[in-house]
Amino acid sequence: MTFSPAVLRTALWDVVGWNAAASAVMTDYALLPPEERNILKLIFCNERVRGHMVNWERDARSAVASFRAEAIKASPPQALQAMVDELSRASPEFRAIWQNYDIENYGAGTKHFRHEIAGDLIMEYSSFTVDGRPDLGLVVFTPMTEADAERVRQLLDTARNGR
Repeated sequence: MTFSPAVLRTALWDVVGWNAAASAVMTDYALLPPEERNILKLIFCNERVRGHMVNWERDARSAVASFRAEAIKASPPQALQAMVDELSRASPEFRAIWQNYDIENYGAGTKHFRHEIAGDLIMEYSSFTVDGRPDLGLVVFTPMTEADAERVRQLLDTARNGR
């Protein structure tokens, strides 16, 4: 899975683990303070990440609906409410989408990223629950084409060589 970005996230979608491909393609989580390593905060409050999302509105709506379904099952109600309150204050868009009450399973699908160096990348994603840990989920992104995989390889080579 060297060329497949992967993140491990909590029920509140805090990113607690990632691989080198995720850092190269999505964002370098190590450079973010732990409190900012949250998928929803990145989608709604980080202009750079938002700019990478070609289908931002569709993906943001899907993320909120999936978050609602997962967080209600696996996170403490007070922590969920605190996260929703924080995001609602920070983003009117999150607040409006949250008020739709949509629920969906994150499961699998495709994402279209626009990377500032590699250009457009199309990735298939799959989401998995960690056995015995309903509070953790693994999301793996696989390049759709050999060209997408080659772009990821180039990003990883650049990161390894410090360019």
